[in-house]
Amino acid sequence: MALQVAKTTAGREYKVKDMSQVDFGRLEIEQAEFEMPGLMSCGAEFGPSQPFKGARITGSLHMNTRTAILIETLTALGPKVRWCSCNILSTQDHAAAAIARDSAAVFAWKGETLQEYWWCTERALDWGSGGGPDLIVDDGRHTTLLIHEGVKAEEEYAKSGKVPDPRSTDNSEFQLVLTIIRDVLKKDPTKYTKMKERLVGVSEETTTGVKRLNQMQANGTLLFPAINVNDSVTKRKVFDRGLVKVVVRYEELRGLDVYIKVSKGMERE
Repeated sequence: MALQVAKTTAGREYKVKDMSQVDFGRLEIEQAEFEMPGLMSCGAEFGPSQPFKGARITGSLHMNTRTAILIETLTALGPKVRWCSCNILSTQDHAAAAIARDSAAVFAWKGETLQEYWWCTERALDWGSGGGPDLIVDDGRHTTLLIHEGVKAEEEYAKSGKVPDPRSTDNSEFQLVLTIIRDVLKKDPTKYTKMKERLVGVSEETTTGVKRLNQMQANGTLLFPAINVNDSVTKRKVFDRGLVKVVVRYEELRGLDVYIKVSKGMERE
């Protein structure tokens, strides 16, 4: 797959759909800031002390305007950030363009193929020869999976010289994962091991991801600490309950907006 990264004038890598949408993305991000006072307050309070200065953070989370505010809050605290989306359809291309220009390395666009999705995930984890990220913000355990499978493959390669064979599984998506790991092994046979050794930990948001991490912890295969964000009090009592109300209200307003536009159109006719 011949995907190529581009670089901003500041030297940050990125791969997004359309950089001409930068200004529109910036406008919508600024509007969304009013809906996320918690993150804005964090940036204002802790930004001057730079608590994450020198750190590396990789994120795999829906690349939309709200996530853009999370990314810019993180960068305000001092780290370098590389980001991909956790879903092939959830990226807002204008938001991705704005973040790529202004804040962080982004590899995401709406309508990715599964092959492109895993390419983006690998790019978000790739910090060069110095190892991987210090922290991972994960949604679905995909970046965590890639590191674990990579370490497993490197250990097997060190013992037997065997590289992963994508044909060893009938799962078409896992074949893509094994293909990436195989290609990485040929260039750097200890890349994922170095990632594991540098990594402080990962946060996981989804129920499915947390369940799998719990299974890995139980059988002794979890390679680094993981924070269960999904079951936090804040998420359960504020996000899970409050979001339903917000989404329902938002969809009501969208429906009303369409109804008004259609009604006005019929009146003109």
